[in-house]
Amino acid sequence: MQALDFTGKVVLVVGGSSGIGNGIAHSFRNQGAQVHVWGTRPSAADYDGVEGSELSGLVYDGVDVADRAQITRSAAAIARLDVLILCQGTVVYRRGEFEPEGWDRVMAVNLDSLMDCARTFHDRLAASQGSIIIVSSVSGFQSNRGNPAYAASKAGAVSLTKTLGEAWAREGIRVNGLAPGLVATKLTAITTENPQRREGALRAIPMGRMGTPEDMAGAALFLASPLAAYVAGQTLIVDGGLSLS
Repeated sequence: MQALDFTGKVVLVVGGSSGIGNGIAHSFRNQGAQVHVWGTRPSAADYDGVEGSELSGLVYDGVDVADRAQITRSAAAIARLDVLILCQGTVVYRRGEFEPEGWDRVMAVNLDSLMDCARTFHDRLAASQGSIIIVSSVSGFQSNRGNPAYAASKAGAVSLTKTLGEAWAREGIRVNGLAPGLVATKLTAITTENPQRREGALRAIPMGRMGTPEDMAGAALFLASPLAAYVAGQTLIVDGGLSLS
Protein backbone atom coordinates (compact mmCIF):
# COMPACT_ATOMS: atom_id res chain seq x y z
CA MET A 1 0.00 0.00 0.00
CA GLN A 2 1.45 3.34 -1.03
CA ALA A 3 0.41 5.03 2.22
CA LEU A 4 2.73 2.66 4.09
CA ASP A 5 5.71 3.33 1.83
CA PHE A 6 8.44 5.03 3.85
CA THR A 7 11.03 5.13 1.08
CA GLY A 8 13.34 8.10 1.61
CA LYS A 9 12.20 8.61 5.19
CA VAL A 10 14.54 8.56 8.18
CA VAL A 11 13.30 6.75 11.27
CA LEU A 12 14.82 6.44 14.74
CA VAL A 13 13.66 3.69 17.07
CA VAL A 14 14.91 4.32 20.59
CA GLY A 15 14.95 0.92 22.26
CA GLY A 16 15.09 -0.73 18.85
CA SER A 17 17.80 -3.26 19.64
CA SER A 18 15.45 -6.05 20.69
CA GLY A 19 11.85 -7.06 21.34
CA ILE A 20 9.03 -4.75 20.31
CA GLY A 21 11.36 -1.97 19.21
CA ASN A 22 13.36 -4.31 17.00
CA GLY A 23 10.20 -5.57 15.32
CA ILE A 24 9.09 -2.01 14.68
CA ALA A 25 12.51 -1.05 13.32
CA HIS A 26 12.52 -3.87 10.76
CA SER A 27 8.95 -3.15 9.69
CA PHE A 28 9.91 0.43 8.78
CA ARG A 29 13.05 -0.83 7.05
CA ASN A 30 10.96 -3.28 5.05
CA GLN A 31 8.85 -0.32 3.94
CA GLY A 32 11.89 1.49 2.55
CA ALA A 33 13.01 3.70 5.45
CA GLN A 34 16.55 4.31 6.61
CA VAL A 35 16.29 3.15 10.21
CA HIS A 36 18.49 4.11 13.14
CA VAL A 37 18.19 2.24 16.43
CA TRP A 38 19.47 3.07 19.88
CA GLY A 39 20.17 0.34 22.39
CA THR A 40 21.97 -0.05 25.69
CA ARG A 41 24.99 -2.08 24.60
CA PRO A 42 28.13 -0.44 23.17
CA SER A 43 27.93 -1.97 19.69
CA ALA A 44 25.66 -4.01 17.44
CA ALA A 45 28.06 -6.96 17.79
CA ASP A 46 27.21 -7.12 21.48
CA TYR A 47 23.74 -8.34 20.52
CA ASP A 48 24.98 -11.32 18.51
CA GLY A 49 23.05 -14.37 19.64
CA VAL A 50 20.53 -12.38 21.68
CA GLU A 51 17.01 -13.69 21.09
CA GLY A 52 14.68 -11.13 19.55
CA SER A 53 17.55 -8.96 18.35
CA GLU A 54 18.45 -8.60 14.66
CA LEU A 55 20.40 -5.50 13.74
CA SER A 56 21.42 -6.19 10.15
CA GLY A 57 20.32 -3.37 7.86
CA LEU A 58 19.88 -0.98 10.77
CA VAL A 59 22.15 1.88 11.88
CA TYR A 60 23.01 1.17 15.52
CA ASP A 61 24.25 3.39 18.35
CA GLY A 62 24.64 2.60 22.04
CA VAL A 63 22.91 5.21 24.20
CA ASP A 64 21.96 5.31 27.88
CA VAL A 65 18.84 7.46 27.54
CA ALA A 66 18.87 8.16 31.27
CA ASP A 67 21.88 10.38 30.48
CA ARG A 68 20.83 13.57 28.64
CA ALA A 69 24.38 14.18 27.46
CA GLN A 70 24.40 10.85 25.61
CA ILE A 71 21.10 11.69 23.92
CA THR A 72 22.51 14.99 22.72
CA ARG A 73 25.71 13.36 21.48
CA SER A 74 24.03 10.59 19.51
CA ALA A 75 21.29 12.83 18.14
CA ALA A 76 23.96 14.94 16.42
CA ALA A 77 24.63 12.03 14.03
CA ILE A 78 21.05 12.17 12.68
CA ALA A 79 20.78 15.32 10.62
CA ARG A 80 17.19 14.76 9.44
CA LEU A 81 14.36 12.80 11.01
CA ASP A 82 10.85 11.95 9.87
CA VAL A 83 9.66 9.47 12.49
CA LEU A 84 10.74 9.12 16.11
CA ILE A 85 9.67 5.91 17.87
CA LEU A 86 10.20 6.02 21.63
CA CYS A 87 10.23 2.39 22.72
CA GLN A 88 12.74 2.49 25.56
CA GLY A 89 11.83 0.79 28.79
CA THR A 90 13.07 -0.94 31.91
CA VAL A 91 11.59 -2.59 34.98
CA VAL A 92 12.86 -3.65 38.41
CA TYR A 93 11.36 -6.77 39.94
CA ARG A 94 11.35 -8.15 43.51
CA ARG A 95 9.72 -4.95 44.78
CA GLY A 96 12.81 -2.97 43.85
CA GLU A 97 10.70 -0.10 42.52
CA PHE A 98 9.45 0.64 46.02
CA GLU A 99 12.98 1.76 46.86
CA PRO A 100 14.45 5.11 45.72
CA GLU A 101 17.15 3.63 43.49
CA GLY A 102 14.74 1.38 41.59
CA TRP A 103 12.09 4.09 41.34
CA ASP A 104 14.56 6.68 40.04
CA ARG A 105 16.08 4.38 37.40
CA VAL A 106 12.72 3.28 35.99
CA MET A 107 11.32 6.80 35.87
CA ALA A 108 14.50 8.14 34.25
CA VAL A 109 14.36 5.61 31.42
CA ASN A 110 10.60 5.14 31.00
CA LEU A 111 9.40 8.72 31.35
CA ASP A 112 12.07 11.40 31.67
CA SER A 113 13.93 10.19 28.59
CA LEU A 114 10.77 10.37 26.49
CA MET A 115 10.65 14.11 26.94
CA ASP A 116 14.41 14.44 26.56
CA CYS A 117 14.36 12.62 23.21
CA ALA A 118 11.26 14.42 21.97
CA ARG A 119 12.68 17.82 22.88
CA THR A 120 16.04 17.01 21.30
CA PHE A 121 14.48 16.09 17.94
CA HIS A 122 11.65 18.64 18.00
CA ASP A 123 13.14 21.03 15.46
CA ARG A 124 14.09 18.28 13.03
CA LEU A 125 10.60 16.78 13.21
CA ALA A 126 9.00 20.19 12.73
CA ALA A 127 11.13 20.71 9.63
CA SER A 128 10.05 17.37 8.15
CA GLN A 129 6.44 17.61 9.37
CA GLY A 130 7.13 14.29 11.03
CA SER A 131 5.67 12.21 13.80
CA ILE A 132 6.46 10.76 17.20
CA ILE A 133 5.13 7.46 18.48
CA ILE A 134 5.42 6.83 22.22
CA VAL A 135 5.24 3.16 23.18
CA SER A 136 3.71 2.83 26.63
CA SER A 137 1.82 -0.20 28.01
CA VAL A 138 -1.59 -1.35 29.17
CA SER A 139 0.00 -0.93 32.62
CA GLY A 140 -0.46 2.78 32.06
CA PHE A 141 -4.21 2.27 32.40
CA GLN A 142 -4.34 -0.03 35.41
CA SER A 143 -2.65 -0.99 38.66
CA ASN A 144 0.55 -3.02 38.70
CA ARG A 145 0.97 -3.85 42.36
CA GLY A 146 4.54 -5.11 42.19
CA ASN A 147 5.90 -2.34 39.97
CA PRO A 148 4.75 1.14 41.00
CA ALA A 149 7.40 2.98 38.98
CA TYR A 150 6.68 0.99 35.83
CA ALA A 151 2.93 1.62 36.08
CA ALA A 152 3.35 5.30 36.96
CA SER A 153 5.87 5.87 34.18
CA LYS A 154 3.61 4.26 31.60
CA ALA A 155 0.63 6.31 32.79
CA GLY A 156 2.88 9.35 32.46
CA ALA A 157 3.78 8.30 28.93
CA VAL A 158 0.11 8.17 27.97
CA SER A 159 -0.43 11.64 29.44
CA LEU A 160 2.69 12.99 27.74
CA THR A 161 1.38 11.67 24.42
CA LYS A 162 -1.82 13.68 24.89
CA THR A 163 0.03 16.81 25.95
CA LEU A 164 2.66 16.82 23.20
CA GLY A 165 -0.02 15.81 20.71
CA GLU A 166 -1.84 19.04 21.48
CA ALA A 167 1.21 21.24 22.04
CA TRP A 168 3.01 20.38 18.80
CA ALA A 169 0.16 19.71 16.36
CA ARG A 170 0.18 23.27 15.02
CA GLU A 171 3.87 22.85 14.20
CA GLY A 172 3.06 19.86 12.01
CA ILE A 173 4.37 17.21 14.42
CA ARG A 174 1.88 14.43 15.06
CA VAL A 175 2.41 12.75 18.42
CA ASN A 176 0.61 9.49 19.12
CA GLY A 177 1.24 6.33 21.07
CA LEU A 178 0.59 2.65 21.29
CA ALA A 179 0.08 0.58 24.41
CA PRO A 180 1.10 -3.07 24.05
CA GLY A 181 -0.41 -5.84 26.09
CA LEU A 182 1.53 -9.01 26.86
CA VAL A 183 4.38 -9.52 24.40
CA ALA A 184 7.23 -11.98 24.99
CA THR A 185 10.27 -9.75 25.59
CA LYS A 186 13.07 -9.63 28.14
CA LEU A 187 10.93 -7.33 30.31
CA THR A 188 8.05 -9.82 30.46
CA ALA A 189 10.16 -12.99 30.75
CA ILE A 190 9.18 -13.34 34.41
CA THR A 191 5.68 -14.16 33.11
CA THR A 192 6.19 -15.56 29.63
CA GLU A 193 8.91 -18.04 30.64
CA ASN A 194 6.99 -19.35 33.65
CA PRO A 195 4.45 -21.93 32.41
CA GLN A 196 1.98 -21.37 35.25
CA ARG A 197 2.09 -17.58 34.99
CA ARG A 198 1.94 -17.70 31.21
CA GLU A 199 -1.13 -19.94 31.26
CA GLY A 200 -2.88 -17.60 33.69
CA ALA A 201 -2.00 -14.58 31.59
CA LEU A 202 -3.27 -16.18 28.39
CA ARG A 203 -6.61 -16.97 30.03
CA ALA A 204 -7.11 -13.24 30.57
CA ILE A 205 -6.55 -12.38 26.87
CA PRO A 206 -9.74 -12.75 24.80
CA MET A 207 -7.76 -13.51 21.63
CA GLY A 208 -6.03 -16.34 23.49
CA ARG A 209 -2.46 -15.50 22.52
CA MET A 210 0.34 -13.14 23.36
CA GLY A 211 1.07 -10.24 21.07
CA THR A 212 4.13 -10.17 18.85
CA PRO A 213 6.54 -7.40 17.90
CA GLU A 214 4.98 -7.57 14.42
CA ASP A 215 1.55 -6.84 15.91
CA MET A 216 2.96 -3.69 17.48
CA ALA A 217 4.81 -2.77 14.29
CA GLY A 218 1.58 -2.77 12.29
CA ALA A 219 0.09 -0.22 14.67
CA ALA A 220 3.26 1.91 14.53
CA LEU A 221 3.29 1.92 10.72
CA PHE A 222 -0.33 3.06 10.69
CA LEU A 223 0.22 5.85 13.21
CA ALA A 224 3.27 7.18 11.33
CA SER A 225 1.59 7.00 7.93
CA PRO A 226 -0.75 9.34 6.03
CA LEU A 227 -3.56 6.94 6.98
CA ALA A 228 -3.40 8.53 10.44
CA ALA A 229 -2.96 12.09 9.18
CA TYR A 230 -5.83 13.39 11.34
CA VAL A 231 -4.89 11.50 14.50
CA ALA A 232 -3.12 13.39 17.28
CA GLY A 233 -2.49 12.74 20.96
CA GLN A 234 -4.05 9.28 20.94
CA THR A 235 -2.70 6.05 22.41
CA LEU A 236 -3.82 2.96 20.53
CA ILE A 237 -4.19 -0.07 22.83
CA VAL A 238 -2.87 -3.20 21.13
CA ASP A 239 -3.50 -5.98 23.62
CA GLY A 240 -5.71 -8.68 22.11
CA GLY A 241 -8.61 -7.47 24.25
CA LEU A 242 -6.77 -7.88 27.59
CA SER A 243 -7.93 -4.52 28.97
CA LEU A 244 -11.58 -4.92 28.01
CA SER A 245 -12.56 -6.43 31.35
